[in-house]
Amino acid sequence: MGQHICEQIHTGVITIQAMLRKIDRLALPLASRHDVESILVRQVTKELDRALPWQAGHGRRTAATSELIGQAVGLTPRELHDLKLAALIHDIGLLMLPAHLAESRDSLDPEAYVAIQNHPRLGATLLEPFYFLREASILIAHHHERWDGSGYPYGIRGPFIPLRSRILAIADAFDAIRISEVSNRVTRNIVALRIIRVAAGTQFDPELVETLCQLKKSILCADLLEISERNFFNLR
Repeated sequence: MGQHICEQIHTGVITIQAMLRKIDRLALPLASRHDVESILVRQVTKELDRALPWQAGHGRRTAATSELIGQAVGLTPRELHDLKLAALIHDIGLLMLPAHLAESRDSLDPEAYVAIQNHPRLGATLLEPFYFLREASILIAHHHERWDGSGYPYGIRGPFIPLRSRILAIADAFDAIRISEVSNRVTRNIVALRIIRVAAGTQFDPELVETLCQLKKSILCADLLEISERNFFNLR
């Protein structure tokens, strides 16, 4: 199956690899390195959005939410930077799958679901050779693990999952949740937060879920999210 998958990877992978290679080779002073890397990786997300148009903007929204949770739990600037890079391109592994799997939002048969479960590992493998993304690649590898150990691809559980991967998992799910027949963004977000709360302690780290819930006031002052996303936290 692995060879079959690799033979059908998206052509956008080559473009993205070339972009990342250029970033990796930049000789930047420490004072400006993180800012430049963030700006350039945001350009990479545009290529990812073109390859996966059905989830355009997902990486940027996930990065914004991840960064806010990370700040709330006291991550260092370097830790926040690597988390943000990981969140921006966390779904890059989907491009390593056959197109009918990467682009599908329909129910999957068991064999296809097993293939989809490989995308965090494939994404991490793709990014690991780039020095500036080595930490990010580890976070991406584990962003579909679950607090109760039933996640993938490795089935690790609880505090054995890297903290920033646990943050990324919550931010990813929060943005990815789709509520049928709900077009209002604020209403969708209210329901999405309730779903995240229900999954606390099984799918997600319960303390981090509580952190997300507590951010509903402070996020109103943040510039990282679109107005529609900030309005979500004005629940009461």
